[in-house]
Amino acid sequence: MRASIQQPSRNAELAGAVPHTFMRSKCPVEYGQDPPSFMSPIPASPNPPAAQPGPVTTTAFPLPAPGIWRRITHGALWAAGLLAALLVALGVLLAWIDWNRAKPWVNDTVSKVTGRHFAIQGDLSAAWHWPQPLEEGWQRWVPGVTVTAERLVMGNPAGFTLPFPHAAGKTPPKGQLRAPLASKEADTHATTLARIGGATATVRLLPLLVKHLSIDTLKLTGPQVTLARSADGVDNWHFDRKDGPKSGWSFDIDQLVVNEGVLAYADGVKDLDLRAHIDTTAPLAPTDAATQALASAADPTTTPAAKAAPGIQNQSAATTPYGLRFEIRGRYAKAQIEGRGRAGQVISLRNKVVNYPLQVDASAGSVALSAEGVLANPGALSGLDFQVSLKGGSMADLYDLTGLVLPNTPAFATRGRLTGSLEPERAVWEYNDFRGKVGQSDLQGSLKYTSGKPRPRLTGTMTSNQLRLADLGPTIGTRQSGNTPRSRSQGGKVLPDSQFAAERWNAMDMDMVFKGRHIIRPESLPLQDLSVHAVMENAQLKLAPLTFGVAEGKIDSQVSIDGRTAPLTAQIRGTVQGLQLSALFPKVQLMKKSLGHMDGAIALKSSGNSMAGLLGHGTGEMRLYVRDGTLSKQMLDLAALNVGSIVVGKLFGENKEVRLRCAVADFTVVDGLATTRIVKMSTDDAVVEATGTIDLGTEAMNLRIKPESLQWKFFSLRSPLYVKGTFANPDVGVEPGPLLLRAGAAVAAALVAPAALALVPVTVPAAEDNTPCKPLLDLAQEPVKPGYQGAAGTASQPARRAASGMADPAR
Repeated sequence: MRASIQQPSRNAELAGAVPHTFMRSKCPVEYGQDPPSFMSPIPASPNPPAAQPGPVTTTAFPLPAPGIWRRITHGALWAAGLLAALLVALGVLLAWIDWNRAKPWVNDTVSKVTGRHFAIQGDLSAAWHWPQPLEEGWQRWVPGVTVTAERLVMGNPAGFTLPFPHAAGKTPPKGQLRAPLASKEADTHATTLARIGGATATVRLLPLLVKHLSIDTLKLTGPQVTLARSADGVDNWHFDRKDGPKSGWSFDIDQLVVNEGVLAYADGVKDLDLRAHIDTTAPLAPTDAATQALASAADPTTTPAAKAAPGIQNQSAATTPYGLRFEIRGRYAKAQIEGRGRAGQVISLRNKVVNYPLQVDASAGSVALSAEGVLANPGALSGLDFQVSLKGGSMADLYDLTGLVLPNTPAFATRGRLTGSLEPERAVWEYNDFRGKVGQSDLQGSLKYTSGKPRPRLTGTMTSNQLRLADLGPTIGTRQSGNTPRSRSQGGKVLPDSQFAAERWNAMDMDMVFKGRHIIRPESLPLQDLSVHAVMENAQLKLAPLTFGVAEGKIDSQVSIDGRTAPLTAQIRGTVQGLQLSALFPKVQLMKKSLGHMDGAIALKSSGNSMAGLLGHGTGEMRLYVRDGTLSKQMLDLAALNVGSIVVGKLFGENKEVRLRCAVADFTVVDGLATTRIVKMSTDDAVVEATGTIDLGTEAMNLRIKPESLQWKFFSLRSPLYVKGTFANPDVGVEPGPLLLRAGAAVAAALVAPAALALVPVTVPAAEDNTPCKPLLDLAQEPVKPGYQGAAGTASQPARRAASGMADPAR
C-alpha cells in the first residue's frame, strides 16, 4: 500500500536515509522505455520536511498500478487466443491430413515390434477428442486424439499351424449369434491371430511426453480372435522380444468395448476346441443374484472379495448393466461344451473396483454350471463374487475341467457362494456355505482352493446328515465313471478292484475333513456314522483317522498310501472296538439274544493300485475275537453270512441255537496269503478249530474246520469240514474219510454188542467242559504289527501257547 506521512517523525528521516526504498509510481509504462520509476530507488531528500505529530505507515514493496493488471490480463488473453488458434489449426490439420499415407509406416513398425504380420487394410483417420470423460480436474480439459482404423489383421507366428484347422473355419448354425465384418472373413482365414472390422482408440496426449501410450477407451467392432496352442505346447499369443535395447515405451487401456465379435480357443494339449460369439444388446439390469453378490462384496466383513479388491466396500451399490450376450460351443475331448450368458458392455481395465456383471449357463459333458455375480477387477481377474450352481454325473469328472482331485461319486448337485480371485499363480477361490446332494445323500460345507507352487491346495470341511455310504465312494478319485457299478469287481470278485487314479494326486495337495452324521446302508453292516481327515501332500495320501461308528462300537483306522511309486505302497492299521453283537445285525431277531461284543485289529504293509490289489499283496497280521454270543444257521442265513451259515448248519444242525462263549481268529499274512495262526471257537457243545489259508489276491479259500465235542452224544457223526471255492462262490462240505471211519465203527459196535450201543459215542475224544476263554482273549488283546514283523508271529508267547493247546487233549 502507498506510504502516507501525516506528521514528521523520526521514521521519515530514517526512510530518507535508505537509498533502496521503492515507492509506487503513477507513470504509465510504455514498451521500449527505460524501467519505470517504481523500479528505481528514490534518492533521499536533502531537506526533509519537519516531522509532524501522529502515526506514520510505510511499506517496502508497494502493489503495481491498476494498469499493470490490465496489461497482464491482455497478455493472457492473447496467449489463450494463440493456443485456441493453434488447436483449431491442429484440428483442421487432423481433419484434412490423409492418414492413410502413414499406414505403411504403422504396418511396418508394428510388424517389427511384434514379429508378426500386421496390416491396416481399411481407412486410417484421426480427430480431436475433448473433454476427456474418464479424467477429473484440469486434466479433463486437456484434448486427446481419437484414432480410427478399419479392417486390421494380425497374423500367427511364422510356421504356426492350428491344432484343429477346421475350428477357425466353422460358422455358427442358423439362428445363433453371428459377428459381421471381420468374422466372416476370418472364417476363411485360419492363419490369422486376429481380424478386426473396426477399432477406435482415444489417446491422451500428455503421457506421450514420458513415452507412455495411454488409451482411455478402445472400441472393437467385429473382432475375430483365434487363440491356439499346438500339441507340442507352442502357442500364438506370446510375442517374442527382439534383441537390442528396450524402447522405454509402455501402454495401458482404461476401457474396452466390444461390439459383435468372435473369440476362438483351440488347445492341442488338452484337446479343447471352443468358439464364442459375442453380440451387443439393449442395457439390462442384473438379476437379484448379481445384486446380492455385489451387496455381500460391499460388506467390509466379507473376506475374499474385499481382500481381492481393496476398497470394494466404499463402492456404491449400482452395478454396470448387462450390455453383451454371448454363446459358447465346442468340445473338450469327446465331451460337448455349450453355454450362453450375459456381461457388461464396457469392460473397465483402469479402476480396481468396477463391479462388472457376468452371468453364464454352461455344460461340458455331464457337468453343468450356472453362475451370476460380479467381477470387481476384470483387468486382474480379482475380486469375483458369484452365486454358483454346479451339478454333474460324478465329482471325479471335475478333474479334467478344474484340476480338482475329488472322489468318484454318483450324480451330484450343489449351490453356494464362490468368492475370491483368479489371478494366475495367485488364485484363491472360496466356495462357502454350499448345500446339495450326492446321490441320495445330503452334503454341505465350505471349500477353499489356493493356487501356488509347487501345487495348488484344497482345504475345507464337508458334512452329511443323511449319508448313504455308496454315494460317497472312495476318498480319492478312480478312473471309472461315477455311473459305473462298483458293487462287484471284474472277474466276479468281491473285493473292489477299481484302479486308484494316482497320476492325479500330484496335481493338488489337500487337507479335508468329512463327517457323515448318520449312515444309511440297510444291506450291510449297521454303520452309524463316519468321519475322515484326508491329507494329501506331494502325492502321498493319509487318512488319519478314518473312523466308522458300527453297532454301537467303532472301527478306527489309519491309512497311508504313497502315490509316487508304481505300484503304490501303503500301510494300513485299524482296530475294532466294542461292536455289540446284538446291534451287529439289527434285522435278525435271534441276534438280539447275544450280549457280547466283537473286537479286533489289523496291520498290513502292502503295494498295489486298488483296494483289492493292496489286500492281495499285504504282509502283516490281523485278528478278530468275540465273546458271549449266540449262533444258528437261520440267524447267519438272515445275516447273509453264507459260509458261516453252512458251517454252523453242518456242525450243530439246521435249527439249533448255539451259545458262543468266545472265539478268536488270528491270521498271519504274507504277500496276500492269510494263514491261520489260531482260529478257535468255544461253545457250550464243542470247541471248533479252523486251519488253512485264505488268498486275498485270488479270494480263494482252503480251510479245514475240526470240531472237538465237549459232551458225550450217541451217534454224533460230526466230521471235519472243508471250505473251498472263492468269496463269491464258496464250497463247504464234509470230509468223507473220517465220517466213513466213524460210521463203520458204529456199525461194528452194533453187530458185536447191540446191548452196548448206547454206550459207544461216535465222536472224537472229549475235551474238558467249561473250556476257559481267558487264553484266547489274552491272545486277541496283543498288539498287531505290519509287515514281516507281524507275519512272523511269536509262537513262544505264553498266551499263544495256551490258546494253541486249549481244549485239544489230542495234542
